Amino acid sequence: MRKWNFRTVIIALFSFAFASAIPAANAGADYSAKAHRLLIQIDQNDSGVMNLALNNAKNVIEYYRLKGEEVAVDVVTYGPGLNMLRADTSPVQDRIKQLRSVAFPSTIQFSACNVTKRGMEKTEGHAIDLISDAVIVPSGVIHLMELQEKGWSYVRP
Repeated sequence: MRKWNFRTVIIALFSFAFASAIPAANAGADYSAKAHRLLIQIDQNDSGVMNLALNNAKNVIEYYRLKGEEVAVDVVTYGPGLNMLRADTSPVQDRIKQLRSVAFPSTIQFSACNVTKRGMEKTEGHAIDLISDAVIVPSGVIHLMELQEKGWSYVRP
């Protein structure tokens, strides 16, 4: 038969009291509520793919907005997909402006790969202007990778 000493009994009582207090203190907490974060990759100079990506972004934003939940979408362009954000070649400039006008500014970002931009400038022999909604990131692929490592979801239309 095990002999209980005073110290063991006190530790057991405190442990029980502390463990019981945790659920009570967190009653009503919604652990499933978190910001939804989506990366959409564009690496093709294809207006159909670009439009599909914008449809995906719009649908995700509207869905979570109706549910009252936070959402962030980052459309990441690199390689031939950078044409989506070029001021002189983008076939979807108007759709991007329209989407930005209905989305909160912090809800959607259009990321442009600087590695691709510099390569295009070197090949074409002149500076490339991006649409005003574009945010230059050092590398599109690294941007995708690092945000996925932080828990962002990923879609490639």
